[in-house]
Amino acid sequence: MSRYEEKLEWAIADFVAPAAQDVDAGANFPRKAITALGEAGILGLTVSPPYGTGGTLREAADVVQRLAAVCSSTAMVTLMHYAAVAAIDKHGPVDVRAAIGAGTHLTTLAFSEVGSRSHFWAPMGTARPQYGDIRLDGRKSWVTSAGEADSYVWSSRPLAADGPMTLWLVDADAEGLSEPGAFDGLGLRGNASKPLDASNVVIAPDRALGADGAGLDIALAEVLPWFLVLSAAFSVGLMEAVTTETGAHLTATRLEHLDQRLVDQPLARVDHARMRITTDQASALLDCTLTALEEGREEAMLKVLEVKASAGEAAIVVTELAMKLCGGAAFRRELGIERRFRDARAARVMAPTTDALLDFVGRAINGMPLL
Repeated sequence: MSRYEEKLEWAIADFVAPAAQDVDAGANFPRKAITALGEAGILGLTVSPPYGTGGTLREAADVVQRLAAVCSSTAMVTLMHYAAVAAIDKHGPVDVRAAIGAGTHLTTLAFSEVGSRSHFWAPMGTARPQYGDIRLDGRKSWVTSAGEADSYVWSSRPLAADGPMTLWLVDADAEGLSEPGAFDGLGLRGNASKPLDASNVVIAPDRALGADGAGLDIALAEVLPWFLVLSAAFSVGLMEAVTTETGAHLTATRLEHLDQRLVDQPLARVDHARMRITTDQASALLDCTLTALEEGREEAMLKVLEVKASAGEAAIVVTELAMKLCGGAAFRRELGIERRFRDARAARVMAPTTDALLDFVGRAINGMPLL
């Protein structure tokens, strides 16, 4: 096993898997699982030495894929943590990087806003000088781990520079941050994805992540590749799990009057084969994208734009087939199929949405600017 796999398996077996059904049913944040992932070194995996182990994007994708096969909410919290760490690791203060590396600090992205919705590249919130400090005001529409994370990678309009965005590191206990309400959603019910408002939040100037006005460049070049690739890994992990669970149901369930298993029916086998092929296609594109990034291939960024959209839509197809194949049993919570069905639909609407990504791909292949 690699440097993290044994500890990850321990955290999954002892903390993530036993709580997965209750996390979904009660919309409970998976606090014990996240604490265990911190203790196991998983939260600090991608922090550069000397504060972390310098884990790669491929290793992070493996972590997210394995978690998504067990508990989608825990996987999404970890995914958003890694995406935020991508900015903090290069531009953040030493104490926070050290805390993340030690597994005692959970972070997340706070990009999408009420006024611009899923167009994360167009923040409406402001940053202004105030007596030597910085005052932030803004209304974030959806923040994973809202009220649970220790910090937020926060986007705003620039202080004074040209450019659409500046990034800041905001402590979760900063005065002026709203207290998020309860989250009771369709899927990913335990990831605490809630609105978060800032009203006269005062932070020090050195909490800027990068230069004033450079936030969009950092988001596109450093954060977005991690978010998109890990989102694809999330969808692949979910598809792997639901394909396996469907196969187990087809094998174990019998048509007594025909003295046959469901898997003995040709149409059932055909649909299950479609699930397997679709899952394998998504997994292959994920691997191809990671390889293109690792080797610095010319088409790497195009693959990055494709991979979340492709895997997210594939997960919707696969979970739809699972609901069909498992019939009425799929509607029962204990089988887990309906939970996968609900969780799979989140990828379509998480910014950048599938439609936005398809537009980006269309622009890229026709030589047009993305924005």
